[in-house]
This record gives sequence, C-alpha cells and structure tokens, in this order.
Amino acid sequence: MLRIIDLRQGKDSDIFERLADRESVGRQDVVEKVLEILENVRKNGDRAVLEYTRKFDGVDLDAPSLRVSGSEIEEAYGSIDPKLLEIIRKCRANIEAFHEKQKMNSWFTTGEDGILLGQLIRPLGTVGIYVPGGTAVLTSSVLMNALPAKVAGVERIIMATPPGPDGSVDPAALVAAIEAGVTEIYRIGGAQAIAAMVFGTGTVPRVDKIAGPGNIYVSTAKRLAYGYCGIDMFAGPSEIMVVADESANPAYVAADLLSQAEHDVLSAAVLVTPSTDLAQAVCREMGDQYRRLARKEILDSSLSAYGAAIIVDDLDAAMDVVNRMAPEHLELCVEEPFSRLAYVRNAGAVFLGNWSPEPLGDYYAGPNHVLPTGGTARFFSPLSVDDFVKKSSVISYTKSALEKAKDAVIGFAEYEGLDGHANAIRVRFEK
Repeated sequence: MLRIIDLRQGKDSDIFERLADRESVGRQDVVEKVLEILENVRKNGDRAVLEYTRKFDGVDLDAPSLRVSGSEIEEAYGSIDPKLLEIIRKCRANIEAFHEKQKMNSWFTTGEDGILLGQLIRPLGTVGIYVPGGTAVLTSSVLMNALPAKVAGVERIIMATPPGPDGSVDPAALVAAIEAGVTEIYRIGGAQAIAAMVFGTGTVPRVDKIAGPGNIYVSTAKRLAYGYCGIDMFAGPSEIMVVADESANPAYVAADLLSQAEHDVLSAAVLVTPSTDLAQAVCREMGDQYRRLARKEILDSSLSAYGAAIIVDDLDAAMDVVNRMAPEHLELCVEEPFSRLAYVRNAGAVFLGNWSPEPLGDYYAGPNHVLPTGGTARFFSPLSVDDFVKKSSVISYTKSALEKAKDAVIGFAEYEGLDGHANAIRVRFEK
C-alpha cells in the first residue's frame, strides 16, 4: 500500500517535491476559470450565482430560495438522529471550551509624562464560512469554522454550502450551523459561493473574512479573493505524517494513515520510521484494513501517488523529515512521545502517543481541525479566535511627553526627506 523509500546514509528522494506539488495540478486552467466566475458574480450578483448553481449543481433556484429558511432548519432538527445531535453538542462544548482559552483582551499601559499606549481588540463584523459537500459532507467543519468566530464575538456568521440534487442541504450540517452560532445559511457551492461572499450579491451579504476548506476551485477562489476580504489560510489537500518506532502498533498506524488517505485523491499519508520491519508490518496491515473500507477508489489513487513509508537512520533523522515536510497532522507513535515534542518546529497539529489518533482531533478533542497544509505549517497556524478579531493600536501623549520625543521624531523625518512629518511635530512648539 505504501512505497518504501530509504533515506538512510544520506540518501534523498523526490517525495518531498511530489508532496509539495499536489496543489499545482491543473492550476493555471483552474485560475482562468475561477477568475471568470469571480468577475461574473461581481458584476451580476444573484443572477450569476443562480446560473452557476444550475450549471454545476443541476439545481434551479430563484434568489429568495438561496437562503435556507427557518422551516427547513426546524425540519432538520426533527430529522436527524437524536444520538447525532448529542454528539454534535458534545463536540461543540469541547471545541468552544478550547477556543475560549484563546481569547485576548484589549490592554493599556502607562509611562512617564502621561504616555498611554495600548491595543484595542475587536471582533470582525461579518464572517463567511464555507462548508464543502461532494464526496463527504464535513459537518465537523461547520463547528470548527464557526465556533472560533462565535467565541471571538462576531455578530454575523453566514455559511455557504452546496445544495444536493434536490436543492436541499444536509440536515446535520444545518443543525451543526445553528448550534455553532451561524446566523444565515445559503445553498451555494464552489467558487461562486466564495465570489458571492467576497463581493455580495443582493441576497448574500459581503463579508470581512472567509474561512473553510474546499476543492481546488474553492481554494483558488480564496487565493484570488485575498485583498478584497481576509481569508483563513491557503489550505490544500489533507496530509498525515506518522513517526513511529518499534513500540508502535502496526494496526494503529495503518488505520491512522488510511483515515487521512480517504479524504481525496490528493491526500498524502506518510510513515517515517527507523524500523524496516515496522514499515513492512504497517503495509501489510493497510492491505488488510483497506478491504474493510468503502472509499477504495480514493484510497487507491491517493496512496499510489502520495503514500510512502520513509526509512531513516534514527528518530533524530525522523524529526528532520518532519520539519522539512511541515505536515498538517503529525502523530508521534514512539515510546516517549513527549520527549520528541521539543524537536517539532513545523506541524499543524501534533498527536502524542498511541491513544491520540488523528480523527480525535478532527471531531472531538477541541483544538481546531482547520490546519495549514502543503508545508505552510512553516508560517501558518491552525484556525483560531485570532483569525476573527482585528487589533488597533492606541497612542496618547501629553505635551510634556511629546516635547521630550520631538527632536528624535523630527530628526528621523528629516533623514527620510519628509518635511511635512517634521513640521507636524515642530509646529506644536513654535512660539
């Protein structure tokens, strides 16, 4: 199930380049199509959105029906399994509690001569959440994207998600949205949904920021929209890296690799280990477990293209591979996982030990599952409350404080040739 790649004794491989290039598949062609969609929606609003909904989703709607009604939401609550509602609420409680700890307060500090400096923290006004449909309706993504915005204090949280063939929206996604504080839900998918939230359409409001995963068209639309509004991150196909030694259970490692490989055909599942025996055992286990899983076509594609078992000299070398790849999900299935945590410089989320499987983070534990992918964990962080607030600096000087600072400010301004800046200080102290 996995290609075995030997990196011992200074050997190298193109595996890192292959993994990094996953997002570039057909990208220029996609960019051109998405640019056309963005411009059409910007100019024609609801009319363009409705045209694309007919074309791409096969659903004929009018503008008022783009928004999910209150009666549909009531029906959704009545139709889902009560046990699923209980699960959604348990997960919501854990996610909300974790993100509450991320909240920051405005602050002020005072200095000599009455100087006051500070920082105001305010929530964004309107946020858009995108929730993909397609091969799997990610109800968990509703919670993970909306709850940090709710905790941040965002008053208007709208959600866009593709309609089904009959025009309906998955009832569990609707329920999760209401539970997470979403205020409006629109049955729009793809790049046209991103465009609608970026520019506003008449029916769909313009937002300050967009968060949420999607396919290559959605991701490309978010990239191109950056600057018209904020976005959470440049997210791409999912990935997992498992670092394991001889103490790891091959069945557990195999299951965790398969759990990410089933996302889509561009997903990456990589084992890094100093043990050839473990790598071979994991491959055997993956073959056995594969037969019990439903998404075999996706697994076949993702594992054949982006699955690998990398053999390294030791765990120090394994951590070098981790930091080189900067994986979205990192599992440390080693004898002393906490001792290896200090060596992790680049990873979206870290799962420690054999009893912390990656799906725990996808749904239940509390930390956000919207994570940097494609090596961007080198400079991006998981989605958090910080993504839904903005900060304003506050400066207050008295006359005596400014008098002490004036020569430095004037000197700097004159050095840069900005005599208007210097004059704005100097004029205050002229006789």
